Amino acid sequence: MLSTAIRNLSITAVITLLSHNLALADTPAAPQPAAPKVIVLDSGEAQLTLIDEAKHKVLGTEPTGKEPHHLMITPDGNSLIVADSVSNDLIFVDPRSGKVQKRVEGIEDPYQLGFSPDHKWFVTAGLRLDRVDIYRYDGHDLTIAKRIPLAKTPSHMTFSSDASTVFVTLQDSGELAAIDLATQTVKWKIPVGNTPAGLWMTPGDQDLLVGMTGEDDVAVVDWHKQQVVKRIQTGKGAHNFRNLDDGKHVAVTNRVASTISILDYTTLQKVGDIDGLLPGPDDMELSADRKTLWVTFRFARHVGVIDLTSRKLIDTIAVGRSPHGLYFADRAPVYAPNPD
Repeated sequence: MLSTAIRNLSITAVITLLSHNLALADTPAAPQPAAPKVIVLDSGEAQLTLIDEAKHKVLGTEPTGKEPHHLMITPDGNSLIVADSVSNDLIFVDPRSGKVQKRVEGIEDPYQLGFSPDHKWFVTAGLRLDRVDIYRYDGHDLTIAKRIPLAKTPSHMTFSSDASTVFVTLQDSGELAAIDLATQTVKWKIPVGNTPAGLWMTPGDQDLLVGMTGEDDVAVVDWHKQQVVKRIQTGKGAHNFRNLDDGKHVAVTNRVASTISILDYTTLQKVGDIDGLLPGPDDMELSADRKTLWVTFRFARHVGVIDLTSRKLIDTIAVGRSPHGLYFADRAPVYAPNPD
């Protein structure tokens, strides 16, 4: 039965009102934002694994080139660059959906990669070619500036805040190299120990922390004086870093010991360990709320989720073979000038 209000309307008005309501009913609901995704590089599977961050569930995979190891967000935040070291190319993917946007070929052996803090330079470390390539970047395109032979086995990198220098570890020669970006020349190389890998610049560009994968410590390098000034005992196979975004602590994975050490980089002391992990913890990412630290387990085909309050592993998620790089679209900031 029609309501009293509708009975008092004209027939034309009733038809108009009912048509309007039917049109509203047929209007599709506004699309809901996609679930935040965790992007994992399965270097042994030539694919990305996409994970729902909240539910810890795999949503699917996307193909890449051969051996994707490391990744880097573009300065505008619109693309995540994945380096396919054996396919000699870069793929640009949407950092939220993981869908491939484009492929850039002819980038030889891009194992590790990074943008200088002023975004003028893009650097790749060629692990198998013993070379560092420096590209000019105009916000859209990459143009090779120089290819620099750098033996042996260049792997990880970081930058000085003024974008004048890129520092690169040389795993098989046990050295740390400094390259002048303006002139694309090697300024110096110093020995730091057995199999140096990950690098972390402390605030104010005071010291470089070097993960010594062939040892059980982090070397503290006063790069201004070009010397190792301290060694922080962590765990066997100290490898890579991620700041915890509290202005004081950085985590380092110990790939052989299967632990993560927490370092206070204001005192250069170890303040704790996270144990009970799967084999081969490697790269890490920190959630936007700073509550969970995610880590790839290189030797276990899993990704782990660590609660930072309890410092306990609370979940593991099966992914592809040899998971390496890891990224969140929504994450706690990485402190500049350190790349991802």
